[in-house]
Formats: sequence, structure tokens, C-alpha cells
Amino acid sequence: MLLLRARKGFFSALAFPIKSLYLYYMGKDMIIEMLKSQLEAANATILAMSEEMKSMRRSFEATISDLQKTIANLESLLQERDSSLDKAANELRGMKAVAFPKSEKQKSPAPPKTEEEKAAEKKRREEAVKARGNNGARHKEHFEMETVEKDVYPEDVDKDLCIEVGVRYATRYSMIPPKFVKTIYKMHALKKDDVIYSGKAPVTPLLNSCYDGSFVTGIAELRYLYAMPVERIVKYFRSHGFDLDKGTAHGLLAKTSDLVDKLYEAMGAAVKEDGYLNCDETYHRVLVEADGNDGKGSKKAFIWVIIAAHTGLTYFFYDDGSRSQDVILNELKGYSGLVQSDGLRAYKNLATGSGGKIVRLACLQHCKREFLDDSLKGNPDAKEIIEQSNLLYRNEHRHRIGEDGWTVEDNLKWRRAYAPPILARLKAALTKVRDDMTRYPPKSLMHKAANYFLNEWDGIEAIASYGDVAWDNNLIERTNRHVSASRHSSLFFGSHEGAQRGCKYFSLACTCQNLGINFFDYFSDILGKCVTMPNGAPPEAYRNLLPDRWTKE
Repeated sequence: MLLLRARKGFFSALAFPIKSLYLYYMGKDMIIEMLKSQLEAANATILAMSEEMKSMRRSFEATISDLQKTIANLESLLQERDSSLDKAANELRGMKAVAFPKSEKQKSPAPPKTEEEKAAEKKRREEAVKARGNNGARHKEHFEMETVEKDVYPEDVDKDLCIEVGVRYATRYSMIPPKFVKTIYKMHALKKDDVIYSGKAPVTPLLNSCYDGSFVTGIAELRYLYAMPVERIVKYFRSHGFDLDKGTAHGLLAKTSDLVDKLYEAMGAAVKEDGYLNCDETYHRVLVEADGNDGKGSKKAFIWVIIAAHTGLTYFFYDDGSRSQDVILNELKGYSGLVQSDGLRAYKNLATGSGGKIVRLACLQHCKREFLDDSLKGNPDAKEIIEQSNLLYRNEHRHRIGEDGWTVEDNLKWRRAYAPPILARLKAALTKVRDDMTRYPPKSLMHKAANYFLNEWDGIEAIASYGDVAWDNNLIERTNRHVSASRHSSLFFGSHEGAQRGCKYFSLACTCQNLGINFFDYFSDILGKCVTMPNGAPPEAYRNLLPDRWTKE
């Protein structure tokens, strides 16, 4: 019994730890399972959060991309606005320049006069006022006019019964409108010794034409020198008694331009004989074929011009309206000398590609003109730049070549004396403006103007190295006004051929204008001479017919 109790107690005692171990291991598995489930739940939560974060990142990146696009669009709009504002400002300045042109001609200060010179000047003025009469009013004498003198006697008495006690003079100017004369030549035939002699009518420029050189010249002068459209010329002729068809007027201009082809070629060759050229280009609208609008349209076509500064010869040329640099490069290929122009890249490439044969000079007026804009009035930096630029003119105008024995060599010495200090101050003022980005950002008018001036600096400094060149290109700018006037009144040339024809007439008319020659007298005369030139005569044979060598007979 005791043994049984002991065995029972032993097994009871042994069962407790086994149970505990069982419970322990069973609890561990449960804990592991529980932890696994918690880990899986945590992983699922992390995965969900990761997906959510990816979604948020994608959304954030999309938002950033949209914001970047918006910012880029805003920047583009701001640039377009700035560009539009600049364009509008430039157009406004251009319209102001057309509506209210300002002369940029600088007046040189007169040197101080001695007391003797002042007294002599005062005496001269008093004598001139006394001689003029008419209360001292200044008027031109017009010695170039045909003068007719008429005696006028009192109507109330018989002059044969009176004694003349004095004569007074009065001048009246009258105008005779254009007068058209129809001349009929009766060409008689005479016979002597079985030989028949026949009278001949004067030769006309155009074969089988009734219009002489003066008639064609009248149309050409009004069209190209005074910018009257052919339609207006026809009306003008009709108002003075000649009924001319528009087609006839166009035909006369076209056929006559063919007559002066070789004269025009001679002009192009003679211009390049000068060692100093002024170059520029301007534009005119030209009718061309186009889609729509009945196949007609217009384009902005460019006309190039070269002036021989020493001889005054002017050569307009045209290449289907192209402004490509190849036009001027081909025209002046092989040329050696000085070329003055604005800052167009084509002219700079002309000089750099010449191997040192061409020296390019800049234009001071082009460089300073932006500083004269109304928006810069009162700006001290702009004022300083203008004052220094004008100081170059004032010193230059103290002497003129050919007056009082002043030679090119004298002028060169004078330039080398006055120009360097002025140019140094001018360059310092320009550099100050260009480098001050705070006051003058790159888009500002002041910064652009200063930058253009400095880019042209080598061409400005080069001017001071020569005694007989101008500080600006104003000669050619004045000449281009004839094309500008035509552009505003005639609107367009009818074709590329019409533009080329215009270049021939502009070349001859503007050369006469530059040389102070009456274009009507010149062109009327040389048309007859061109007709009598032998067939096959080369362009060189026409050299003496150009305005610089022409003499009125």
C-alpha cells in the first residue's frame, strides 16, 4: 500500500513539470503564431503605407511637374510680353521719328572774333540792310532764273512831255505750269543733180516713238526723284493739258531703262573705283505671286546701295529682294579700301573675309541715336554719352577740308589731337552703363544701346585714323530717303523687274542730287547720247556719260 502510494506520488510529482513543459511549448507556439500574425499585419500595414507613399510621391511629382510647366509658361509669357513691349516701344520710336523728325546735325561753335572783325561785320550788315530795302527783310535774289525787265510809266501823263526824276524797282515772281508742246516736223525732200536730200526729224530715245528725251525724263523725275506714283503723274499731266495713259507711262519707263543698261553697268564699276565707300540697305514692298488673293501678294524686299564718297556716284542694286550677306559680299568681291556702314553682320563679314583689304568704319549717328530716345531724357548717363559724341562733331566742324587752305593732312593731325581724350571718356561712360546690371538690366534700352556702341567701337576708333572720312554714314541715309518716300507714296513695285528698274533710275537721279546737278538737264541730254552710241559698245565707253564727268552743252 505504501509502495503504491509512493509510486502514485512519484508519478504525480513527475506529471507537473511535464505539464508545465507542455504548456510552455504550447504557449511558445501560440506566441510565435501571434507574433507571426502581428508581423504579417505590420508588413501589410507597411506595404499599404509604402503604396500610399508611392501614390503620394507620384501625386507630388505630378504637382511639381505642373508647377514647373506653369512657371515655364509664365516665364514664356513674360518674355513674350517683354518682347512685345520692346517691339511696341521700337515701333513708337519709329513713328515718332517719322511724325516728328529731328535733325541731328551738330552746329559747330564759331571761333571768337576780334574787335576789328566785329566792327567790319556790323558795317557789312548795315550796308546790306540798306541795300536790300523792304524794311530790311532778307530775301533771295534768284539769279538762276530767267529775268525779264519791263518799264512801267504813270498812266495819267504823257511821258514824252515829262522829265524823268527817278526809277524804283519792284520784283514779282510768277510760275508757268508744265507746258507740253506738240511739234510737227515737215521733212522736205530736195533734189539736186539727180540726188535727193531729205530733212530728218530729231532722234527720239525709243525707236518709232513720238516722245523725246525730255518727256520721258519728266516722268522719271517725278517718279523716282519726287516719289510720285505713275497714277498720280498721269493725273498731273492731264491737269496740265496732256492726256497720258498709265500703260503708256509705264511702258516709257520700262523701255528707257533698257536703253541705259550699259550706263548703269558703268555706274556699278565706277563706284568701286573709289577708295572710300558708304554702304547701306533699305527696303520696299514688291508684288509677287502668292497663294490666295487671286495669286497676288507682296513681300518686303531689300535694296542695297553703295556711294563713292569722293566722286558722289551712287549705285543701287537688287537681287530679288534678298538681304543675304552674299549679295554685298559678291558685289564687293575683290574690292580694296574703306567701307563705312551700320552694324549689320554682313558688312563686318565683308571686312573680316577680305584678308585685310577692306577696313570697316562705323557710323557714330547709328551708335548714339538710341540715347536720344524720349524715354531717356534726363538720364545723366545718356546725357554724358550724347555730350561726348557731339563733342567729336564740334571739334571736327572747326575746320573743313578745302577751306582756308585746310588739307587732308591738316585734318588728320587735328583729329589725332582732339579725338583720343574724347573717345576715352566716351568709352568709359559706355562701359559704366553696360556693367551696371542693377540699374540697366540686359533687356533695358540703355544696356542695349551701350552694348551696340561698344560692339562698334573698333569701327569708331578707326575713323580717327583717317583725315578725309566722315564720323557717320549720313550721306547714304539722306540718299535712302528717296526710296523711303517712294515706299510711302507708291506702296510697292509691281514686280522684281520693276524694283530692278527703280534701282537704275534711283542710281542716276540720286547721283545728280548728291552732286548738285539738275537731273532733268542731265537725263534729257544723255538719253540722246546713249542712242547714238555704237552697237556693241562696252560699258566702259559710257563712263564719261556718268554725272561726275558729264558737262552740259
